[in-house]
Amino acid sequence: MTASTQTAEKSPQWAALAGVTAALAMFGAAQGLSYPLFTLLMQRQGISPALIGLSAAMMPVGLILSASFVPVAVRLFGARNLGVGCALAGALCFLAIGYLQNWAAWFVIRFLVGFAINPLYVLGEVWALSLAPPSRRGRVMGVFNALMGAGYAAGPIILIAVGSRGWPPFIAVIAGFLLCALILRAVSAKLTGFEDDGQSSGGVAGFARLAPALLLAVLVSAAVQQSTYSLIPVFGSGFGLPEARQAALVTALSLGNIILQIPLGLMAERFGGRAMIIVCALATASCAISLPLLIATSFVWPVLVVMGAVGYGVYTMALIELGNRFKGTTLVAGNAAFALMWGVGGIVGPPGAGALMQAIGPLGLPVVIVGLDALLVSFALYRSFQRRRS
Repeated sequence: MTASTQTAEKSPQWAALAGVTAALAMFGAAQGLSYPLFTLLMQRQGISPALIGLSAAMMPVGLILSASFVPVAVRLFGARNLGVGCALAGALCFLAIGYLQNWAAWFVIRFLVGFAINPLYVLGEVWALSLAPPSRRGRVMGVFNALMGAGYAAGPIILIAVGSRGWPPFIAVIAGFLLCALILRAVSAKLTGFEDDGQSSGGVAGFARLAPALLLAVLVSAAVQQSTYSLIPVFGSGFGLPEARQAALVTALSLGNIILQIPLGLMAERFGGRAMIIVCALATASCAISLPLLIATSFVWPVLVVMGAVGYGVYTMALIELGNRFKGTTLVAGNAAFALMWGVGGIVGPPGAGALMQAIGPLGLPVVIVGLDALLVSFALYRSFQRRRS
């Protein structure tokens, strides 16, 4: 075997990684459009912030219930078929949502959306972590999440362009899922990352004993991100912002994922994922504290950009640490556990923040964000102290 052949075999499958990232970016655009779309539609129907937050939590409930089945589904159907099928199922769900203009029916369908699309999260992340070389995993995952962030950012921009009335926004979401299915079908035939290495991973419950701090980081990141994306329009409305500016607030949050995830990934390579989890959590809390003071000023835009980056950066840092510490069946179990905790975070965050906003006004959102990040920092420092003692 020649040196060039060995190099080619050892080099990551950049084309496959690009294809997977592009597919999930399309998926992200559909998701990024759906969050403010549901909020605006339900606000227009006079639905309370608490019910809006509860509706947003239906998708994470689906994520939770489907997480444990992902490894089994991969073995039964294959990763490629599962990914394509889930993307098509997402398109069908949003077709049903467009037909049923009823907020009560949306509760059930949003649950089905979460159940159907969860494997896309797990598949994409396992593929990306497996394709990335260890020495460059931080920057590779930074690029991966930056492009995912670009997809999410494109969603609200599309919503501003097509409006929130009638079929155009639903057609845009359906098109995003269909493009995701087509790209995955084209590039995922020989992707690896789900091989059975013969080791017992202990499943999702077993992984919780291995890395509880990582799972709490995922929960907090999910709660903060989904609360912010779902309720920042309501927060802006409480300060008298017009509807178009409310949607733009979500875009600013997503922009941080585009321009700052790569620098965060590089910092993780230098300082380690564990330390960066704490840094990102502290930065998120600081941004949340400043929101009430800056929401009506132009200074809110850079704050939201940083907040979106470091809020999701908590998850990115946990993902990098997961890839550095685990592989094979344990990596798959870890990704499934991450998906489950993302769902739990979505249940804890939006309803809790929505209820507190209904009780004390718009300040409820930053209060919840600061409280969750404080919990994460405290537990991460406690686990670090335990490791040093042992």
